[in-house]
Order: sequence, then structure tokens, then C-alpha cells
Amino acid sequence: MKCDYFERGDCLSCRNIQLPMVEQVNVKQQKLTDLFRDMSVKQWFSPILSAESGFRNKAKMVVLGAAHEPILGLVNPQGEPISLCDCSLYPKDMQLLLHRLERFVQQAGVPPYRVDKAKGELKFILLTRSQSSGQFMLRFVLRSDNAIARIERELPQLLQEFPQITLVSANIQPIHMAILEGEREIFLTETTRLEEQLNHVPLFIRPKSFFQTNPDVAAQLYQIAREWVTEFTPNYIWDLFCGVGGFGLHCADHQIRLTGIEIESEAIECAILSASKLGLTQVDFSALDSTHFAQGQSAEVKPDLIIVNPPRRGLGKTLCDSLSEFAPKAIVYSSCNPHTLITDLACITGYEITKVQMFDMFPHTDHFEVLVMLELLQ
Repeated sequence: MKCDYFERGDCLSCRNIQLPMVEQVNVKQQKLTDLFRDMSVKQWFSPILSAESGFRNKAKMVVLGAAHEPILGLVNPQGEPISLCDCSLYPKDMQLLLHRLERFVQQAGVPPYRVDKAKGELKFILLTRSQSSGQFMLRFVLRSDNAIARIERELPQLLQEFPQITLVSANIQPIHMAILEGEREIFLTETTRLEEQLNHVPLFIRPKSFFQTNPDVAAQLYQIAREWVTEFTPNYIWDLFCGVGGFGLHCADHQIRLTGIEIESEAIECAILSASKLGLTQVDFSALDSTHFAQGQSAEVKPDLIIVNPPRRGLGKTLCDSLSEFAPKAIVYSSCNPHTLITDLACITGYEITKVQMFDMFPHTDHFEVLVMLELLQ
């Protein structure tokens, strides 16, 4: 795939972009099988592929330049600010909106934050797109609330030109550090969440809740997890690190009891809303630490099946020990970091690895998602 940013040396994030997609996936698959070389795997499934462009639903743009000539993008290796509005990872409508947002910042007269001088107001623009509806969530990350009035002044015109923008907020991040967002979120629209739909399952995204950045591949990940889980006809499922509920809500029905645990309360609010829309009544989502939750449960209430989707750091030995102790019929492990996955699998005892599948969630990079099925040894 041709990328002018990469060829000029302005953006090197997609380090493998000049390799054909098939070759990229083959390299990732080989890395994955190498990591599993000391483990027995009953069945390997073919990798799930991604589109090579237009697949990304979220843009995290640093705001650079000056108020009269703002740039949304990054600083290249030569120290020059570069606009990334035409990045081919984003769908065309997203690219158009990013260009318009550069002009919006100029019209609003909001000075970009200067890291070197610790001055200015606007640090980042975060844009998220719903694939099912084409609607957008737009967030301005500001040093303070001083510029909100200027944003609100120009917002009606922007929303008239781009009615697909349904949620707008200002996030206040006052700390002079490389932190993407702060604690305070000020909504500038009545709508406070963006609706997505994958495999006919309604899912909601709030400003601080995690959501996969490649919806096409995410939909296949959730669907395959659902198929694997269905084989066990579980009565009770735990979904740990559940986020907005993608895995658990795909696997639950009116007969299956589901407990979802996620430390981010905004994500839990989204999961509860999705369960309500689906009419699921045997569902309990709670904003708790997954490890602490598992440690506090008794063996009498153990689930038949546990789904885990931890952050890059993995589960950790404490939670792996708890999973081994509860001994559900099966554990479905979705991982974005195969190295911590391997470490965790070595800590979970009493199970055999029956299925492994790679998902090319992050094309042109070295990263990928892995889905693993563990079944209790008889």
C-alpha cells in the first residue's frame, strides 16, 4: 500500500505498510506460532484479515501550529508539524471532517497547546466514528475551560455542515505531561454516547470507554467468540475486563446468566444500556477490578465459562490462579499482547489449549489480536 506520509518519513507508525497485506499477516502468524512452540495447541484457525485502508474508527490528533494556522497530526522526526487529515487508515468522511476541524480551530481562535512553552489551550482532538450509522463523537482535550465559550460559539455552524456529529465534549487535562485526557468531561451536546452495532448487537461508546479501533475485525472477533462459547451451552458466564460488553453481550441470551466486570464506570453504563436494549434480564454489569472481584467470589457461585479480555499487561498470576481454582468448563481469552498471553497461559493450570486464531486488528503494524480457547482437562 502506498503512503506518502511514510515515504516522506513524516509518519512511521505503520512500519509494515510497504509489505503486501498477505505477507504482513504471514509474518504475524509465524510470530504467533513461534510463541506457542512450547505449548500444545489442538487446532489452529486461519487468520482473520482486515481491509488495508479506511478501517480505523478513531483518530487521536495532536493539535499543533498556531491559532491562525492550526495543524491536526503529529511532529515528524525532523521536528516539523505535519497534518494527518488525509491518513488512509481513516474512512473518507472522517478525512473530510478532520480537514474541517482544522478550519474550525482557526475560526474559534483556540491556541494549540505548546509543550515546549507550557502555553496554549487545545491539546488534542479525538474523533470516533460509528461504522453502523456514520455518526461521530468529537472531543476537544483542553488545558482549561477558558476556550469552551469560543468552541460553543462556532459549534452550531459545524453541526449544521456535519449533522453526523452527534456528540461533542470538552475534556479538561490541565497537567503538563503526555497524558491523553483528564478526569473532567464537559458535554456540549445533549447526546452523551455514540451508538455502534456489531452483528446486530447494540453497543455504546462514551468518551472514556474503550472500544476496538477496527470495527470490521472486531465484529468477526465477537462472532467467532460467540460460536466457540455456544458449543459449551453455558448457564452462567463471567466476562472479565468486559469494557462496553462486546464479548458477553454477544454470548448471552434470555437463558444464560451473565456477569460483566470492568473497572471503568463509563463502560459499565454503556454495557447496562446495551443489555436493556437487548431485553436481557439475567445480566449484571459492575464497575470493579476484575482480579479483586474474582478473589472475592466463592466456589459455590462459579461460572460454567469465563471470558477474559485484559489490557496489554495481561491477567497476572493472581487472577490466573483464581481462574484455575474456579475451574470453569472453558476459558475464552482474547489478547492484544501475545507475550503476556503466553505468560498467563503458563500460569493457568488444569486446561488444554484447543483453539487459537489470530485477528489482524492493527494492519501495517506488528500488533494483532489473538483468541484462545482453553478447555478443562477431564
